[in-house]
Amino acid sequence: MESLAQLELLCEKLYNSRDSAERAHAENTLKCFSENSDYISQCQYILDNASTPYALILASSSLRDPLSLALRCLSFDFVGCPVDESSEEFGTVQLPASWRPLLQDPSTVQIFFDYYKVNDTCVSKEALECLVRLASVRRSIFVEDPSRTQFLSHLMSGTKEILQTGQGLADHGNYHEFCRLLGRFKVNFQLSELLSIEFYGEWIGLVAEFTTKSLLSWQWASNSVYYLLSLWSRLVTSVPYLKSDTPSMLDETVPKITEGFITSRINSVQASFANDSSDDTLDNVDVLQEQLESLPYLCRFQYQNSSIYIINIMEPLLQAYTERSRLPAPGDANELSVIEGQLTWLVHIIAAILKIRQTIGCSQESQELIDAELAARVLQLINVTDTGVHAQRYRVLSKQRLGRAILIFVQNFRRSYVGDQAMHSSKQLYARLSELLGLNDHLVLLNAIVGKIATNLKCYAECEDVIDHTLSLFLELASGYMTGKLLLKLESTKFIIANHSRDSFPFLEEYRCARSRTTFYYILGCLVFMEDTPVKFRSFMEPLLQVAVNLEATADAAFWTDVVKYAFIGLMRDLRGIAMATNSRRTYGLLFDWLYPSLMPLLLKAISLCADEPEVTTPLLKFMCEFVLNKAQRLTFDSSSPNGILLFREVSKLIVAYGSRILLLPNGTDIYGSEYKGIWISLAVLSRALCGNYVNFGVFELYGDRALADALDISLKMSLSVPLSDILAFKKLSKAFYGYIEVLFSSHITFVLNLDTNTFVHIVSTLESGLKGLDTGISTQFLLLDLDVMCNLCASAIDSLAAFYFNNITAADGPPSPAALNLARHIGEFPTLFPQILKTLFEIIIFEDAGNQWSLSRPILSLIMISEQMFSNLRAQILASQPVDQQQRLSQCFEKLMSDVARNLEPKNRDKFTKNLTTFRHDFRVKNIQA
Repeated sequence: MESLAQLELLCEKLYNSRDSAERAHAENTLKCFSENSDYISQCQYILDNASTPYALILASSSLRDPLSLALRCLSFDFVGCPVDESSEEFGTVQLPASWRPLLQDPSTVQIFFDYYKVNDTCVSKEALECLVRLASVRRSIFVEDPSRTQFLSHLMSGTKEILQTGQGLADHGNYHEFCRLLGRFKVNFQLSELLSIEFYGEWIGLVAEFTTKSLLSWQWASNSVYYLLSLWSRLVTSVPYLKSDTPSMLDETVPKITEGFITSRINSVQASFANDSSDDTLDNVDVLQEQLESLPYLCRFQYQNSSIYIINIMEPLLQAYTERSRLPAPGDANELSVIEGQLTWLVHIIAAILKIRQTIGCSQESQELIDAELAARVLQLINVTDTGVHAQRYRVLSKQRLGRAILIFVQNFRRSYVGDQAMHSSKQLYARLSELLGLNDHLVLLNAIVGKIATNLKCYAECEDVIDHTLSLFLELASGYMTGKLLLKLESTKFIIANHSRDSFPFLEEYRCARSRTTFYYILGCLVFMEDTPVKFRSFMEPLLQVAVNLEATADAAFWTDVVKYAFIGLMRDLRGIAMATNSRRTYGLLFDWLYPSLMPLLLKAISLCADEPEVTTPLLKFMCEFVLNKAQRLTFDSSSPNGILLFREVSKLIVAYGSRILLLPNGTDIYGSEYKGIWISLAVLSRALCGNYVNFGVFELYGDRALADALDISLKMSLSVPLSDILAFKKLSKAFYGYIEVLFSSHITFVLNLDTNTFVHIVSTLESGLKGLDTGISTQFLLLDLDVMCNLCASAIDSLAAFYFNNITAADGPPSPAALNLARHIGEFPTLFPQILKTLFEIIIFEDAGNQWSLSRPILSLIMISEQMFSNLRAQILASQPVDQQQRLSQCFEKLMSDVARNLEPKNRDKFTKNLTTFRHDFRVKNIQA
């Protein structure tokens, strides 16, 4: 203790003394604690016994510094494969071969286990993090098997000691990292290697005991159990490939862990209900997925025993739930909620098992029979959930959770046994289901599934989550080629198609489910269009036609009422879904003939009366955005048909009516919702119509029709009304704006060139700003893909402009056109416009990690072709900014850039320049790095 007192005195002088010489002496004396690993035990002693804070700081910091350095070294990316920072998971740690002697030294692993024993949670947690990375070191760093086996033995020995003593595991951080460490054993080592360790049997027993205890402590260890279950699932999937005679002991341990997991989930329901916990795992999709991800492999390891265990738990619950359905009143609602919660977990477990059809230790036929036994219990439950008193509980949270679980079961079961391929190879399953439930083939089962879908859509009107999940299942069924055809034969499907009104499906009335209407009618549209019968289509559309007729007859003043507005909004969402389902010329023609011309005045009336109400205009504009999209060449009319021109005239009327009114509105507090959203959708509508290739736009000017001119005028005014900073701040607005500008420059450049010079320069400047998106501070709001799309649009627009200048001014043979004269005037007034854009493009190529070099090469070549002097000046400017000793070599890069490039913009010449530009970028950047 006397020496400890002396150390405490030195520590006080180190941190408090005003005498620099005294501080230096103390620092020199104490530095051994942070530089020599032999002092770890002394640091431990100080932490346990010191009475002054200065001594505690010394010991703690002496242990954080080397550990932090070690962790940073082990986490360093030596091969250029960055780790996903959003996830705790990482792959193999690629350490240099020069580290091999260090890793083969037993003291390397031991020192981190020694650090772990220090009674400081920050130190022990960081030590475990280092061990997790050591356990993930690439296998090839060990040249011989004995060295890798020795390394594994040290890791297993260290973890065995922690499992035996439980030291430090009371701290949640340590506990979590220790679970991660155990999880890495099977990621980086083979089961045969684990078996080769002398004390494997003792180790695996301790890990099994630790896992079981963790499962029982589900509230505390819910986020850590994932790693333990991953370890066990990887162990059991390795058993078929095991050639060693050494017993793996998995036959004894895995069933206990499987039963422990299931029991813990069942018990958690009662505990959560007793604690009135609002944070339920059943409501957290990500956590639920994590917990169930490994379970199927564990259950299927000894599938017969696991299934019996599940059925034995489920049978009494199912019986109690069935008996409750027959009572005149629900009785104890809390008790019923607990039963529903426990059934929910069991349904999730069975759904997870059926999702994975992996054979471990038994034949596929026997696994199908067991699958049928488990599935039969859930199918029995489905028959009960909507009967008796249970039909009154659709608003209860526990019933909604059970409804979601059943949908997940049906999805997984369908993918395994009702899909286009699976239904012909599952005879054993259907034979057993026929014995148990009378479901003798997939058609009967499919009818029951669609019946459940119809019930959900009818009864869960106030639960948006269940409605969305139900529609997702319905969409999966309708999207399959064979299942879609089969659906049309079912009475339940025919009922839905024939009765798609709000009376049959009340969720269509719920405003909170308004977006679900689009999905619902998209599914129905897909089914209706599978049959080539215009009569059935018109019959299907009759309820919607009646709604439209009623809306047309409504007085203008009444259009402001909620009832009328919501009816119109619903109609637009319904029609959008049906339009999305038209994927051919035939099906689109059916919808076009139904809609035009009789219902177009209704759309114009609505957008004129309610331009200032986004809840009305947004669904209308989004419907038009879908209706004018020429996907799969569905908008292909006969050569003598005027339909393309007529459609664009209607688009023009809507855009002009909306734009002329929205521009007069004052800015509100939510400017995006009230103005910008409608503007970007309008621009998207017009862009799709302009580039759909189904309108001969020359007709409008030829016959004095102002539809095109008015649409371009008002759309440009809407675009210019939005500040550039706001354009760059909102992703959807940016994509729509630059997509619109790109269409103007590629297809209607004369309109742009006829603008006044200030407006023209402003538009071109926005293109340069779009190119520099990565430098404008918006990268945190935009995905890299979105930035590339925006940059590509800007580059394409600039290329169209520069190519027009080259073809019509620089290389023109005859007298320039009026549009060319306008462009020459614009550039004459702003001579720095093109040079500045070319400079920006080269800066992106040279200094940014641009993945769209092909797109950027197009405008660069067009601008170089305009003026060789402009390129020479920029080249000199770039070279002057580089180190003097590098300028000659970099000058050669520029020489190679134009090698074999002719003075034209032919496709072959462009491709040659793109190839040269890629080489130029590589050489320029490499030489800069070397410098």
